Amino acid sequence: MLCAIYKSTKKDQTYLFVKNRDDFSAVPEQLMLSFGTPVLVTITNLATKDKLAFADLAKVKTSLDAQGYYLQLPPPPENLLKQHKAAIDKQKQAEKGV
Repeated sequence: MLCAIYKSTKKDQTYLFVKNRDDFSAVPEQLMLSFGTPVLVTITNLATKDKLAFADLAKVKTSLDAQGYYLQLPPPPENLLKQHKAAIDKQKQAEKGV
């Protein structure tokens, strides 16, 4: 299964997978407006892939078959403050146990 992968000009780290190059007929108009002008990144054969870099291969294939496109959103930002607080709490617990 060949698919074309495009990056968004409006949303960083956002990618759109479609079945055919330059065929966005299956993509909702509202999504295309928020995505911006698609910039072709690559065309790939999903049948020969074992995995994709940041997307679940099975989900991509299922979505392409069911709706004709797959939207890959960026990973959620790391909450460094939450990680820092957790590290401090862990350190305090370790000190109490000493």
